[in-house]
Amino acid sequence: MIYSDDAPALETALHKEFDDCRVNMANLRKEFFRVSLEEVEEAVHRLAPKASFFRDREAQEWYETLARRNELLKSDENNFPSSLPN
Repeated sequence: MIYSDDAPALETALHKEFDDCRVNMANLRKEFFRVSLEEVEEAVHRLAPKASFFRDREAQEWYETLARRNELLKSDENNFPSSLPN
């Protein structure tokens, strides 16, 4: 997790920094890069020295999303007929 006073500018700078590491070079709107967390951390410290970089933050919203999806899957399973009509 990164806290920055100018997050949009930092994001743009990181995209430029890792442009040659894009996973999808055909569609630049797909923002996935093949870089290590260490490379990202080093770039953040260099590009935005005042930004705070945290490795130990729990992805709470991600885990909440997974829990909700699992609940939806379970409810869908309960509403699905055990056999289909012929």
